[in-house]
Amino acid sequence: MKIGKKDWLFIGLIGIVAIIFIAISGEEKTKKVPLDDTHKPFYEIVAKTGSKMEADKGCPACHNEQGGISFPPKHPVKPKDGPMRCLFCHKLQKAGK
Repeated sequence: MKIGKKDWLFIGLIGIVAIIFIAISGEEKTKKVPLDDTHKPFYEIVAKTGSKMEADKGCPACHNEQGGISFPPKHPVKPKDGPMRCLFCHKLQKAGK
C-alpha cells in the first residue's frame, strides 16, 4: 500500500495539532483552594454532596468587591458578571498536600 499526497497532508496536520496541544499544555497556573480552617467547610460540602456548585455558593461571603477579599484586577469573572463558579478553575487540594 502506497501512502499518497493526501495521506501525508493528513499525517502532517495531525502532527501540527499534536505539537500545538503539547505546547499549550503545562502547569496549572490558578491557585488552589487553601486547606485551612476558613475553607474547611467547603471541602466538607464537596465531600458530603459531591457538588462543587453547592460549595461555590459560600464564596461571595468573603470574596467580594464590597470590602471583602477583593479579586485581582485581571480576574475573569466577578460576582456582578454572573454566578460564582470558583471551583471550576480553583481546584481543591488533596489531603496531605
